[in-house]
Amino acid sequence: MRTIENMEIQERRENPVDVIELVASSHEWEFERFCDDEIAVAVIGRCTEYSVSFSWLEECEALHLGCAFDFDVPENREVEVLRLLAKINEQLLVGHFDLWPKENAVMFRHSLLLSGGAEATSHQAERLLGVALENCERFYQAFHFVVQGGKTAGEALAWSLFETVGNA
Repeated sequence: MRTIENMEIQERRENPVDVIELVASSHEWEFERFCDDEIAVAVIGRCTEYSVSFSWLEECEALHLGCAFDFDVPENREVEVLRLLAKINEQLLVGHFDLWPKENAVMFRHSLLLSGGAEATSHQAERLLGVALENCERFYQAFHFVVQGGKTAGEALAWSLFETVGNA
């Protein structure tokens, strides 16, 4: 056991990023392992390709996920996109969206806390990634409506949450 600023850090049997690598391999997703504590995974969704990065933050005992998709937001639509982000984030129970204008990306971020020596499981890793992809797929069209369609954040969110029921 070690301490970081008066917090006890449990030694781990396995690096949580190793679990992510196993999950990516089992799904035959392309991935790149930059170092022991980071991995990037490419996942193709219905709407776009997602760049997913996982980082093990030992000092926080957290496995951080960032799921980004390229999205060029013109300067004249940036304020409305930020309004949309706020409206979307109000509805999320876990994770949140950020706008990264310099990278032309929208990113969903979330972390899995593994304090006290808790070990990551493949089920947790799949669920962490699943939540990110579900939210990105769910709200991608709202971003598109604001940027390409000139809609307000409220209109875009309403359209993206609209679900049809039954058969025509």
